[in-house]
Amino acid sequence: MTHYYDRNGAVNPAPFELLPAIDLRAGRVVRLREGDSAQETVYGDDPVALARAFADAGATWLHVVDLDGAFSGRPVQTPIVDQIVAAVGDRLRCQVAGGLRDASAVAAALAGGAARVVIGTAALRDPDFATSLVTRHGTERLVVALDVRDGLALGEGWRTGAAGLPVLDALNRLADAGVTVFAATAIARDGMLGGPDLELLARLVAAERGDILASGGLANLTDLHAVRSLGCRGAIVGRALYEGGLDLGTAVRAMADEEVVNELD
Repeated sequence: MTHYYDRNGAVNPAPFELLPAIDLRAGRVVRLREGDSAQETVYGDDPVALARAFADAGATWLHVVDLDGAFSGRPVQTPIVDQIVAAVGDRLRCQVAGGLRDASAVAAALAGGAARVVIGTAALRDPDFATSLVTRHGTERLVVALDVRDGLALGEGWRTGAAGLPVLDALNRLADAGVTVFAATAIARDGMLGGPDLELLARLVAAERGDILASGGLANLTDLHAVRSLGCRGAIVGRALYEGGLDLGTAVRAMADEEVVNELD
């Protein structure tokens, strides 16, 4: 069974993690379609207020992405990320991603209050880098992104032409390196609200090499139930929350109710 560490260091069984996403670009809350920087929709200019609203709705996790950092290869939106963590970090756990490609950037994000960080490009290039982070910070504070296009796990902000590795090869290499949590995104479905890539997620879960956070295309409660039924540890949801297809409070309650049913079973 998956476990997580609470604020006092105690180990507890892990519930399904529902992570509302805040993607930052130039200080605004945005969503991209298929990771394409030219297909941007702006949803607001007050990410701190949005984070508070997610916390008020009952979220226990928050996924914060520095898109400028992902594209540039180094953290850019750190001041805003820090403001978000400071505003809601006592109410939920923040998972931070984007441009974290060296040990100092990872350490700074964790020191800033992030419960977990997400790395991608650097880990795909060098699994030993992931091993060093696991050794230093612990496996539960590290997530590796498996961002998949045409069967290949990509880094480099998903840019066209980025080198990739067959996704199961990437999963196995990084699991061997000590990684235990992976965020899997089907790039072609990201921001499209067309449903998750259940085939991809099923393959990754079936490999039994780590816990999988589902991302990309989730649009409604049916999608959340589907990825949970596959055995995913959690799900990252973005555009569906902003465009009204999914109410966060309702989703949080539905996942909690399902948790109770599973315990009774």
